Amino acid sequence: MPVAAVPVLTVLLATLLGAAIGWGPLVGWADRSIHRPLAERMPLRRLRVWSAVATAVAFGLLAWRFGLHPVLPALLALAAAGVVLSIVDLTEHRLPNAVMLPTLIALAVLLVVASAVSGEWMSLLWALAGCAGMFALYLVLALISPSAMGMGDVKFAAPLGLVLGWFGWTVWFAGVSAGFVIGGIVSLIALATRRVTLRGSIPFGPSMLAGAIVALLVFGA
Repeated sequence: MPVAAVPVLTVLLATLLGAAIGWGPLVGWADRSIHRPLAERMPLRRLRVWSAVATAVAFGLLAWRFGLHPVLPALLALAAAGVVLSIVDLTEHRLPNAVMLPTLIALAVLLVVASAVSGEWMSLLWALAGCAGMFALYLVLALISPSAMGMGDVKFAAPLGLVLGWFGWTVWFAGVSAGFVIGGIVSLIALATRRVTLRGSIPFGPSMLAGAIVALLVFGA
């Protein structure tokens, strides 16, 4: 669907939905997934604002790019779960299985529905290949350099690869590449501002999510 043909109401509703669930349910889900209450890490209102803004922007942009295409629910689900995982990763430097597993299952179901409605069954095969390929790539990187790549990142690669793969090789490759580029830029900024040392580590999950969303917005069709 051409971008110009997407109703403004669709984008507005998606943005409002993102803000609503980002303010409440997603922060609550993240809070239940960490070892210590989020309120002990940062003011809860500030966290709600950041979560609501991030989710609203992601939902609005995805709705603007894809309109009412059957794959949109899967994209919104990925963005929502990604916000939760990013909050946990930034807070505790880990990506919990309690969020990862239901996310992967939900995305698989939503992509099956999208393929059935659109008739794009080949896309589902690409999704499975993308899931396996991205998981394998990150696993190899983690085995080569455990200090640079955690197993949480490896597991997060599976749902990201599943969705990116649904759109084909170009989007998958762009999503993987963009994640590393964004992660590199974030690391350089953190080093330049002395927020981390050369021996320190920076959560990579948010960069992986950002790279996937950028690839979907730029190359998804």
